[in-house]
Amino acid sequence: MTTALPTQGMGAEADMPRVDAQALERFGVACFEAMGLTSGDARICADALMQSELRYHPGQGQGIRRLVAYRDRIAQGRVHLGAPFEILKESPALALVDAHNGLGSVIGRRAMDLACEKAAVCGVGTVVVRGSTHYGSSSVHARAALAHGHVGLAFTNAGPEMAGWGGRTPVVGTNPWGIAAPTGGDFPVVLDIALTTAGKGMMRFLADRGQSMPRDWALTPEGHETDDPTSAMAGALLGIGQYKGVGLSFFTDVLTGVLSGGGFGTTPYSDPSKLDVSHTFVAYDVAWFMPIETFHARMQEFIAMVKSSDLRPGFDEVLVPGELEHRRETAKRADGVPLPQREVDDLVRLGADLGVDASALRAGGRQ
Repeated sequence: MTTALPTQGMGAEADMPRVDAQALERFGVACFEAMGLTSGDARICADALMQSELRYHPGQGQGIRRLVAYRDRIAQGRVHLGAPFEILKESPALALVDAHNGLGSVIGRRAMDLACEKAAVCGVGTVVVRGSTHYGSSSVHARAALAHGHVGLAFTNAGPEMAGWGGRTPVVGTNPWGIAAPTGGDFPVVLDIALTTAGKGMMRFLADRGQSMPRDWALTPEGHETDDPTSAMAGALLGIGQYKGVGLSFFTDVLTGVLSGGGFGTTPYSDPSKLDVSHTFVAYDVAWFMPIETFHARMQEFIAMVKSSDLRPGFDEVLVPGELEHRRETAKRADGVPLPQREVDDLVRLGADLGVDASALRAGGRQ
């Protein structure tokens, strides 16, 4: 065993249709273009979904399946295509941006690129964004800093799903973090976490399979711990480390929504016409501190220290952040992306609605 993450149902992947990763990404680009995005924005959004599809557990719900949700949000006017990326205020190291309800994935890429430009001048760059929308996996935006030789951090608030400590009513979001650092090795180290013990996507994943969940994930609407994912989805989520996760989520709202002048707490997603999500992006220019080669060597030394730890019973190796995800991505790029047949069918229907060729999906791409 190499991970304590929930894996129930993962063995069924062997029976799923497998779709070539490049074909799946091309389909995603074509769908986004058919929704009205520019070619450049379509590639950014499709790349963001594919990173999540290739790297993360399907229960997180952040992969290519979200194409349908994006189509619905765009069709309903809940996301504004071509919204301006308005820099309201800036200094050499800082910027405050109004996203005007634009596509979160596109806003996130532009904001992290701007943070990296500032880091190249000042050693560190920070961009705080208000008025945005769902931006996908936080690690997608943190990893964007790696191309610049920087360490990247990305934080976002979200709709209320977690109760305050001692409460049972959702008042703060899962408020995910992404952190990425170059290593000079086979893969960068990457952290991607929500500040809840688990999300409702994972609960839906288990509920669909008739499986129970750990009792420290969520509460029923009445405030009781439960192992029933269906009851939990109607209640409030619990934080990682109990009160510690609540505290981290609280301060993530401070550093995103409160600080930016945007939505926070119960405000994000409360108005379908203005989702009011806020993000913060930070980039550290490694070269400001030391030559990048020196940093790489130090990172490799640190990784070796961590992996030298004595093993716990039931584990056969020590993993560093991003290592498991790197293995998933490598395997899926080589063997194809396993997708449940119902999700393939949903994507085929989406392609038909948008006039996009879905033959590679219908054929399963690979078997």
